[in-house]
Amino acid sequence: MIRYLVTVYLAMVSFSLSGQDSVKTLSASQVMQLVKQYHPVAKQAAILIEKAKADITIARGSFDPLFYNSNAQKTFDGTDYYQYNRPELSVPTWFGIEVVAGLENLSGSRTDPTETIGETSYFGVSVPLAKNLLIDKRRAVLQTAKIFRQASEVERKNIINNLLLDAMKSYWYWMQHYQVYKILNDAVQINEKRFELVKTGFRLGDRPAIDTTEALTQLQNFQVMRENAWMQFQNTGLELSVFLWTTDDKSFVLPVDVIPADEDKLLTVTNADLPVLNELLEATVKNHPELLLYNFKLDALNVEKKLKFQQLLPTLNFRYNQLGKGYDVLKTATGPLFENNYQYGLSFGIPLRLSEGRGEYRKAKLKIAETKLDQNLKQLQVQTKVKSYFNELVALKNQVAVQEKAYRNYLALQRAEETRFQVGESSLFLVNARENKALEALQKLQELRTKYLVTVNALQWAAGLLVN
Repeated sequence: MIRYLVTVYLAMVSFSLSGQDSVKTLSASQVMQLVKQYHPVAKQAAILIEKAKADITIARGSFDPLFYNSNAQKTFDGTDYYQYNRPELSVPTWFGIEVVAGLENLSGSRTDPTETIGETSYFGVSVPLAKNLLIDKRRAVLQTAKIFRQASEVERKNIINNLLLDAMKSYWYWMQHYQVYKILNDAVQINEKRFELVKTGFRLGDRPAIDTTEALTQLQNFQVMRENAWMQFQNTGLELSVFLWTTDDKSFVLPVDVIPADEDKLLTVTNADLPVLNELLEATVKNHPELLLYNFKLDALNVEKKLKFQQLLPTLNFRYNQLGKGYDVLKTATGPLFENNYQYGLSFGIPLRLSEGRGEYRKAKLKIAETKLDQNLKQLQVQTKVKSYFNELVALKNQVAVQEKAYRNYLALQRAEETRFQVGESSLFLVNARENKALEALQKLQELRTKYLVTVNALQWAAGLLVN
């Protein structure tokens, strides 16, 4: 009978859900998918991208064509001084050149002598020849907005990378407490049968009465532990539910009949392949969101540096308008430029000491140097964290291998003690003691296996790869 009970016990702790097709399960991959699709933080991260797109639209507004109309009239003491109407269309271009076209209608007895009476039209350009030729504020704002648009996608990955770390940690701890509950539930079932066998032996005169008390105490101890394990399993399920949301933005609480689906991963820890550290470090430098964000920040600072350099250049602007009589400028604007019917202007200016320009440009370069130092420090911190988790992963894999051997040894001792008990050379107290040690070793093994899986995800997170 003892050999039969041991066989039943081994079968019940084999962590197999085969034959239970009706059991509802939840896998780690399903949790990750649900978190990425429906968690509010993940959706907020997606909003970052939309906001960055809106910023690009705002920046492009500086290049929108502008229609402007000026209308004024003055009459004083019966005298019509002037009356004019001046609609104008200006079209900024990416190259800093502004194209303008407009109409004028001026009348009155006391107008500006430099103005042309009647209906006129013009078409021309305004060109910066030094400062703002290669880049100006509106071009810099648009370039920066495009950089931040790319950065927003990386920032979204960084947010989800952090979110998945917490979600997967909750999942594996939820699985661990389920395994503990299963172990103790199996132990309760075995000890219920053992208690009945001992009572039968007592009635037949084969066992002393104290053995029934010993068996009952062991059973009650496992029953209390099982209830506590069930409570912890339910509580960790609630913690996992924090990360589970539905399509209509409502939180989802895991039903009590849902169990983890990735139990086979616990059994294959010792056979799992470890990543190559050097390859992992290279992937970290290339793909970690926090490191990539520094690249975008440097790109934006380089745009700012180019803009600040413009303050070291003199202001030299050229404006030319081809004039025409009436509202059809093309009829009268047939001659060569600067020959007839034209208007032009050339403006020049430069600060004599360039104090502001030199200071702003130097400050822009210092910002870049500061950011590069931060980037180097962050890269070292990230790589150190990757190495630390890798070392922990190696150590846990070795610990799992040792603990598996220890559990097999404890189980062999339990079998031997049960055999001795069967032939009358041992007591139920020693059998229970061996059983307790074997169960403790099994629970420790499950704890180490869970820590290993948690560390696998932590290593992926440290490398910035958990979101992929």
